[in-house]
Amino acid sequence: MDRKFGLLGEKLGHSYSPQIHGLLKDYDYKLYEVERDEVKSFLENTELGGMNVTIPYKKTVMKACVRLSDVAAKMGAVNTLVKREDGWHGYNTDYYGFCELTVSSGIKVADKKCLVLGSGGASNTVCHALKDLGASEVIVISRSGENNYDNIARHKDARIIVNTTPVGMYPNNGSAAVDLKLFTECEGVLDVIYNPARTALLLQAEELSIPHAGGLYMLVAQAKKSAELFTDTVIKYDVIAKITKKLEADMQNIILIGMPGSGKSSIGMKLSELCGKRLIEADAEIEKKAGKDIPSIFRESGEEEFRRIETEVLKEAGKLSGCIISTGGGCITRKENYPLLHQNGRIVWIKRDISRLPVDGRPISQSNPLEKLYEERKDKYEAFADAVIENDGTVEKAAKEILEMILK
Repeated sequence: MDRKFGLLGEKLGHSYSPQIHGLLKDYDYKLYEVERDEVKSFLENTELGGMNVTIPYKKTVMKACVRLSDVAAKMGAVNTLVKREDGWHGYNTDYYGFCELTVSSGIKVADKKCLVLGSGGASNTVCHALKDLGASEVIVISRSGENNYDNIARHKDARIIVNTTPVGMYPNNGSAAVDLKLFTECEGVLDVIYNPARTALLLQAEELSIPHAGGLYMLVAQAKKSAELFTDTVIKYDVIAKITKKLEADMQNIILIGMPGSGKSSIGMKLSELCGKRLIEADAEIEKKAGKDIPSIFRESGEEEFRRIETEVLKEAGKLSGCIISTGGGCITRKENYPLLHQNGRIVWIKRDISRLPVDGRPISQSNPLEKLYEERKDKYEAFADAVIENDGTVEKAAKEILEMILK
């Protein structure tokens, strides 16, 4: 049997599919970017034994299939191809992936009115899955259809909202197709996007205490089903959760906040050394962007300009995955910085006794009594933090404690 597989698409960028399939089975899996007018020739001449298919070719490849699974025929889209003796067989494992995401999230859709944002191929799959899971009503919201974003208020009684649009997806983080505050009866929010880990829609759901889940579990689940089709084997169900957890650990940022001089930089360097994640020093990036050191920014332009540049830096750093971000002590003074940092990571508050905090080269610390500064900021640190550690020992001890908390 041919052990070569891959992902077919037009523009693939960074994909987690090779990593996922490497954890699922022992076979070669690569990315194949193919132009639209070359897809037919690629399918006729490739030596691959099977492939996953992503936008915009999920309908295109159906023409090359000698047989479609019942689900693929029903969906009108193929995202998995397997080469059999008589030619390509087409399957739709996205359906399976979304069903597994919904069940694993604990969000109950049976007998509920569901809104599906978007009308593309993913929307069609999600709609069928929701109906099969027992939804009482499934309404598609599109830009120009009968139910659209201008008249969406007529569906403010929706209990479940699913985003299938690319709104909020990397690198265009921070946008959401709807405002969840409109849906006062909402009981669950699902987003098929997996990068960032928490889209603006999911961040708002978190703020409103609405159960929610992103698309990473769906990605892994559909890959499991594809791998089973590629190899004609059955893979243990619990592997989905295991791989998802590993990917989350690899992809998530570790963000360090705390008072100036609390040890964020030294702990960040040790964390980078221990886990191999790239370290981003926010203050260094601010100086690079401004073309001058931080004391000069404060002296020449004032704190407000410094905070503006800081937010721009955090906006770009927060979009990245798998990094350690050491922030400045006052980043928590701007509420808008929280979603920028939280979207892809976990925020750790580094606490240290005030008597041990240095002030040299720190404009804010020099101009304010540290006790007063701490009292003004402590509630904000607490509001930002997912975890707290006391930096009262060695740097290595603090770094290992953070990793233990983050990875458990």
